[in-house]
Amino acid sequence: MEPSPADGAGEGKLASITHRTFARVGLFGNPSDQYHGRTIAFSLANFSAEVTLTPSSDPADTAIHIVPHPLYDSTDYSSLDQLVTRTATEGLYGGVRLLLAACKRFGEHCKQHGIQLAPKRGFSLSYDTNVPRQTGLSGSSAIIYSALKCLADWYGLGDAQLPAAARPGLVLSVEAGELGIAAGLQDRVVQVYGGLVHMDFDPAHMAAHSGAGRYSRLDPELLPKPLYIMYSENPSESGKVHSGVKAKWLAGDPEVRALMMRVAACGDEGLRLLLASAGDGARDRRLAELMCANFDLRHALFGDAVLGARNLRMVELAKSMGAGVNFTGSGGAVVVFCKEGPAQAEALRAAAEAEGFTMVAVQVGPETAPLPSAAALGS
Repeated sequence: MEPSPADGAGEGKLASITHRTFARVGLFGNPSDQYHGRTIAFSLANFSAEVTLTPSSDPADTAIHIVPHPLYDSTDYSSLDQLVTRTATEGLYGGVRLLLAACKRFGEHCKQHGIQLAPKRGFSLSYDTNVPRQTGLSGSSAIIYSALKCLADWYGLGDAQLPAAARPGLVLSVEAGELGIAAGLQDRVVQVYGGLVHMDFDPAHMAAHSGAGRYSRLDPELLPKPLYIMYSENPSESGKVHSGVKAKWLAGDPEVRALMMRVAACGDEGLRLLLASAGDGARDRRLAELMCANFDLRHALFGDAVLGARNLRMVELAKSMGAGVNFTGSGGAVVVFCKEGPAQAEALRAAAEAEGFTMVAVQVGPETAPLPSAAALGS
């Protein structure tokens, strides 16, 4: 954190500012957040993105520098084969565009809301991430939100000027508005508030609360155990997964509308089950079934071609061993509930690794902003 937000023309070297944001896992109701639904998701401490703002050593230097990542923004390759291999695994786009878009939208947001930014010396923005690329774990929004937190600290914006409730929408405006990435509010809500969150995107509530949904806190101890993340080392562009469905929904397509209502109902049922007695065998079996049902509805909406063969294979593997499974986001990774315990998990891990997938135990991220309890919703 920067020791003095009001830098002015002070002399000397100022401390850098670094912020980290965890990845996100959608558990139930995903992807109904884009369609006025209800979802449950949690922050994933296994993976995160970090952004560092380094002030210029010269108080008179007002230039802003976006620092390319040596791996993800590389433009130099030893051969065509290396270029093909690298872009196949790391994607065509690095994080420079995310930092640029975050800075642009931050400045515009401040102007639109009458927030005066004091003149400051310049700075550089750099990033690093270990979120697996293009896996639907919200790696892009993790970079963007980390950058926005750095900018807010640098310019001295507190909760009064940039409250937690406004932050998910600001992050989404960078991704959807600036970069055209297909996305909803769910991921950004979880990354702002952390932990395990229930979200209700009721349109009337959102209209009355500047676009924010109704968000509430769940105890991570309520989650079924053990949970795992399985992801592909040969990912796809997760932002393309919503292709066509949103347009049909907006046009009032009755089949799409009905299916999406059932997806949102998975968020309702997930909440009811999580608030039931933890460790109950019947509850755990129903949670595993609900995860699979949520995925099946997504499959019916988007189809094989959009979801992709590798993603479908991860789901098939988990189901074949009796585990609950659902997409974590829009493709490239799945969340798995091995309701039979460690032996089931180890068998699945061996099968997954044999086909080039990686499977890791879930570590839920910490709470990062306060929310009311969801307990009253289940009563």
